[in-house]
Amino acid sequence: MNTPIASTATAFPGARSTVLAASQASEHRPLIITLFAIFVVATLVITVWAGRQTKSAADFYAGGRQFTGFQNGLAVSGDYMSAASFLGIAGAIALFGYDGFLYSIGFLVAWLVALLLVAEPLRNSGRYTMGDVLAFRMRQRPVRTAAGTSTIVVSIFYLLAQMAGAGVLVSLLLGITSDGGKVGIVALVGVLMIVYVTIGGMKGTTWVQMVKAVLLIAGALLLTFLVLLKFDFNISDLLGTAAENSGKGAPFLEPGLKYGATSTSKLDFISLGIALVLGTAGLPHILIRFYTVPTAKAARKSVNWAIGIIGAFYLMTIALGFGAAALISPKEITDSNPAGNTAAPLLALHLGGTDSNWGAILLATISAVAFATILAVVAGLTLASSSSFAHDIYANVIKKGKADEKEEVRAARWATVFIGIVSIGLGALARDLNVAGLVALAFAVAASANLPTILYSLFWKRFTTQGALWSIYGGLTTAVVLVLFSPVVSGNEKTSMFKGVDFHWFPLENPGLISIPVGFLLGWLGTMLSKEEPDKDKYAELEVRSLTGTGAH
Repeated sequence: MNTPIASTATAFPGARSTVLAASQASEHRPLIITLFAIFVVATLVITVWAGRQTKSAADFYAGGRQFTGFQNGLAVSGDYMSAASFLGIAGAIALFGYDGFLYSIGFLVAWLVALLLVAEPLRNSGRYTMGDVLAFRMRQRPVRTAAGTSTIVVSIFYLLAQMAGAGVLVSLLLGITSDGGKVGIVALVGVLMIVYVTIGGMKGTTWVQMVKAVLLIAGALLLTFLVLLKFDFNISDLLGTAAENSGKGAPFLEPGLKYGATSTSKLDFISLGIALVLGTAGLPHILIRFYTVPTAKAARKSVNWAIGIIGAFYLMTIALGFGAAALISPKEITDSNPAGNTAAPLLALHLGGTDSNWGAILLATISAVAFATILAVVAGLTLASSSSFAHDIYANVIKKGKADEKEEVRAARWATVFIGIVSIGLGALARDLNVAGLVALAFAVAASANLPTILYSLFWKRFTTQGALWSIYGGLTTAVVLVLFSPVVSGNEKTSMFKGVDFHWFPLENPGLISIPVGFLLGWLGTMLSKEEPDKDKYAELEVRSLTGTGAH
């Protein structure tokens, strides 16, 4: 074990932090494994307890609608503050300064769209999934098929980010450098998420997310306090040191380091911003959280709580990212992970002391919190996609509404297994990509396919089934095709999913600038060209229900 570490340090002097992290992790492996095991065992106990109380489809899909506004707000925060928030944003800020912080701003502002336009009407109009809302006044089978397909695709994009984060994190801690070992870690996370969802359903997932939110806020608060303490609570000193240590100087604290060099990068920034701000209101795993509360008022309260908790966390990412930039050299961060995903754990190591037991303990603790973050989010994502398959596609399309509750829940559990296997395979390929960037892709797909259809359905009387299908499939196809032929997949030797090949022709890393307007345009065009007469009575009923809650489940 000692020889490879020594040779790595000699060959790559800039990798000292990575080597130290691996070395410290090696020396304190029992502690690290214990912390991981405590969280996994605790969450499994919660899951089994919740599973025993899951007796109906409402329990499995919506937790029996028994959670308060505060509890759901905490769970929404836990669902939303993912590996992208903790690992990806800290890494993006550490490497790109001001431009990296744009992720935090976008993720937070997005909640205003969800609060003002979606949360309350969706809670009033649906039952378990987004497909319930869309199918209320349109032809059931084609619309539910489209909604289920979109939900599964968006969830898998999001799952990629969490799997990539898990592989990077545990590899760093356990000193695993082989590709096979990293794939094994991704597989372990996949198996755990399958267990959480199949046994616990929404009740188990919600409690796990609440526990994880508390742990993540506590971990971020501790790191923020230690960073500020290091600089005597002088933020100006912190930012100045970060700019100097980054090697970029003043531009590190100004817009344009990542998104201002060329016209293409400026367009990429606009695309990213649009995707982040509009994407949240179309994310399936966030949308289904509004069904776990008893009333629309509680749904609104939960969003208010989520905005407060998430806002506080994203303020702390400034300290995490700039703290990493100030205390660790960019080369050390990128040697550990090209996309910067290990900046937060390495910051914990430096704050505790790279050669001390405290450094190892802090590294292990923060990494365990990050691992908890990943497990909670993948459980939410898997539940959203398996619920949509079982409720929208299996029960209402394949079985034509004749499936009983037990059949439906059984289908959801089998879908969980299938989605877990797919996610493991794709996550293994995406392990070197920045997780914040991957999540931004999921936001773009959600904003392109789901958001236009939801808004049109809730607020446009003339909207038809054809408009919904054109919007979902058109936005979804455009976003996915542009991603497949973007630098995210090929063409960039450092950060692309496939190295050594280049078949990209779309220059932007995020497709939102093109695909989101396409989704809205196709929804309008499909409706205008449709010969179907919209059901005005059904729309009137939906309008009353969405605004007042009358007749809501």
